[in-house]
Amino acid sequence: MAGRLSKSLVATIGVLLAVLLLAGAQSTVQAQVVFHSPQSANLPTAETLSKGQWLFEISHRFFPPVADGADVLWGFDGPVINRLGLAIAASDRVMFGVLRSNLSDNLELNAKARVFEGGSDATPVMIGLMGGIAWNTEAPTGAGADENESQQYAQVIFNTLLGDRFALGVVPTVLRNPTIEEAESQTVFVLGLHGQLYVSDGFSFLGEWIVSENRGVEQAYDSGSFGIELETRGHFFKVVLSNQQWMNPTQVLGGTGYEFTPGEWRVGFNIQRKLIF
Repeated sequence: MAGRLSKSLVATIGVLLAVLLLAGAQSTVQAQVVFHSPQSANLPTAETLSKGQWLFEISHRFFPPVADGADVLWGFDGPVINRLGLAIAASDRVMFGVLRSNLSDNLELNAKARVFEGGSDATPVMIGLMGGIAWNTEAPTGAGADENESQQYAQVIFNTLLGDRFALGVVPTVLRNPTIEEAESQTVFVLGLHGQLYVSDGFSFLGEWIVSENRGVEQAYDSGSFGIELETRGHFFKVVLSNQQWMNPTQVLGGTGYEFTPGEWRVGFNIQRKLIF
């Protein structure tokens, strides 16, 4: 059974790479913007950069819950889970990236393509594909982690704009090996939902929910996040509250150990900067 699932995932990633190549070969088409940023709090959008642009990211999720109050500076005392990322646009439709989180030294290589634009002027639709493979180079002790197993994922990204200001995203995902501590790898289905209300060109509210299956104490609950985004001069600066401390896709997609209640909310931020050389 595991062998069949593994072959199925390999085939999925193979199809994804083929579509990436096809998308990269297409001529440039100016699409109507749905989401401004290539990423919500954790989930991807179908948005890509212009050819030759780079995207640098530094993001934090703080350990102490906000509810612990002044003793932990309302969540800002740390420590933190840190993520660094760098991506390049190989074309106006295709991006390749690398991410590293200090949680288990999770190192990811990924690719994303915007493959379709359609709908109407009032309700534009954008579709993208994304996939990645990650290695946990300092994984916790466990039968699976001792073998330093890799993790993979493949996503289809559906985005649309409702009215002039509300962007909606649906991200069905296939995730391989969500729990690295287990000796036997699994292939699971995860559903991501997110939305963003643009109050102005530079300010918006965002929220997302990742539906996953209960897989034990550390992955017992769905991940939820909400917050604001500030956009200015090539920067996307997000401040969020979340019951999820993890960030890299193969980690965050599997679930969280905290319920989505005010007593478990943690502070986080994402900073992304477009670079043009």
